[in-house]
Amino acid sequence: MCRNIRVLHNFEPAATDDEVHAAALQYVRKVSGATKPSAANQAAFDDAVHEIAHITRHLLEALVTTAPPKDREVEAAKARARNEVRFGATG
Repeated sequence: MCRNIRVLHNFEPAATDDEVHAAALQYVRKVSGATKPSAANQAAFDDAVHEIAHITRHLLEALVTTAPPKDREVEAAKARARNEVRFGATG
């Protein structure tokens, strides 16, 4: 999985449309191999991002879980701690 695509399910508050769009954009970039498509491919690229964001929103709405929702700040702190162990302290 692309490292820039974040888990969006089971967070409180729920994933925003911007987060869903960003994940779709990263997915299309990864699959197409292009971070910036050519003018000839821009429409297809934009359509793919829109469709994948739409389907992703439906997926997130349909998923069910018995686990309590995760807190974004707590999960971000855990990620920072993992990165510090993996890459060393920065700053």
